[in-house]
Amino acid sequence: MTATTAETDLAPAGRHPQRWLILGVICLAQLTVLLDNTVLSVAIPSLTRELDASTADIQWMINAYSLVQSGLLLTAGNASDRYGRKKMLVAGLALFGLGSLAAGLAQTATGLIAARAGMGIGGALLMTTTLAVVVQIFDDTERVKAIGLWSTVNSLGFAAGPLIGGVMLDHFWWGAIFLVNIPVAAIGLVAVLALVPESKNPQGDRPDLLGALLSTIGMTAVVYAIISGPEHGWTSTQVLASAAGGVLVLAVFVLWELRIPYPMLDMHFFRNQRFIGAVAGAILVAFGMGGSLFLLTQHLQFVLGYGPLDAGLRTAPLALTVIALNLTGVGARLLPKLGTPGTIATGMTLVAAGLAAIAVLGGDGYGGMLLGLVVMGAGVALSMPAMANAIMSAIPPEKAGVGAGVNGTLAEFGNGLGVAVLGAVLNSRFAALAATVAGAASLPAALAAADGPAERGRISDAFASGLQTSQLVGAVAVLAGGLLAAMLLRRAGREDSPRPAA
Repeated sequence: MTATTAETDLAPAGRHPQRWLILGVICLAQLTVLLDNTVLSVAIPSLTRELDASTADIQWMINAYSLVQSGLLLTAGNASDRYGRKKMLVAGLALFGLGSLAAGLAQTATGLIAARAGMGIGGALLMTTTLAVVVQIFDDTERVKAIGLWSTVNSLGFAAGPLIGGVMLDHFWWGAIFLVNIPVAAIGLVAVLALVPESKNPQGDRPDLLGALLSTIGMTAVVYAIISGPEHGWTSTQVLASAAGGVLVLAVFVLWELRIPYPMLDMHFFRNQRFIGAVAGAILVAFGMGGSLFLLTQHLQFVLGYGPLDAGLRTAPLALTVIALNLTGVGARLLPKLGTPGTIATGMTLVAAGLAAIAVLGGDGYGGMLLGLVVMGAGVALSMPAMANAIMSAIPPEKAGVGAGVNGTLAEFGNGLGVAVLGAVLNSRFAALAATVAGAASLPAALAAADGPAERGRISDAFASGLQTSQLVGAVAVLAGGLLAAMLLRRAGREDSPRPAA
């Protein structure tokens, strides 16, 4: 066994001397991936005009990236464990850079969609290997702080994507938003090759090819159903067939993983209460974040009357609060004092309180919403690193890539679930309150069909009431999920050893 195996890398005496520099390098790579989740939204008018793209083309340009990335997260994590996390990090950077070049030079809508799908493959490799490398090069005394800084990049990517895209489009043509990734990928490649130590599962399990295929197909189908639900309707044949097919394939995946001696995802992890508690918490935080941000943009534009750019800027305090608290290490210092269950319970209570504040105080102006955004940001900064650390701690170190894949998959699933559930609550409440207006299921259509200012005012009030109801539902769900996750983690801490066997 060489000195680059996962077991040696995790030894406290063998902490990598350049670990913080390595963390900076992999966070830069991850930031580029996250920016491309949101940066394209500001280029839609340019793409429509210059590539003669239809509405369906635009949707696929946006969704091809997230769809491929989400579907491949578990497979990418497993590949990094088996073949080497450094190798997969290099492969991810190379694929992402080449995909960005193809996207920037695309001459047709179809070419851009294909390039975005290629970028999604690189993104899946990067999202899983970056967290796995963090686990390998930091020991228990520093890992929570490192994961906190790693998770900060998620918030920075969300906040900076539309702003960077807007600046680039003010000075260059639309392809520049992709070509700017190339020098970042090149710098990352050189730095990874020079600095990052290789690590992989020393046991070298046989590849689970059927498991990889089943997980990719199942996750892609489920994520596609979530993405297309708002457009086609949650009860449409297309959405229901995709969701049912995805669930069926994932059920076959679970049965297959239980039968084989070398599973890609060991289902026995789900007998570990620490793992289950962290999983429940991760889904609910992502649920609250994804659903609330979906509602916030509508709240700011339709209720408070801000334009798209102003609305985007006014959601930034949430991300900036997360960044500030994680950069100062607040969560890492509180975790030893409160314990993992206490930190997660406190964080998710703050997320729920922030959502409730936005619902109750944000209807009359931005001041109440700002308070809620800051409180939510504080809750996310506390809970997300603690839950990511709990998930990774519940999985053997040699399976760190799979753990990172699970973490990423949960975030994607929770975000989509939040949009689906809270969006459905909003639509149901709005339709019930504005049922007499033609097209009441859509606020712009209902306003266009309204007969006079009084009716338009009633419709706007109905939409605001629907937003408030859906935000309060999200707050209750997040609070309940946080308390459940904390209870499971506390019980696991009493019953299990500090690092329970999988």
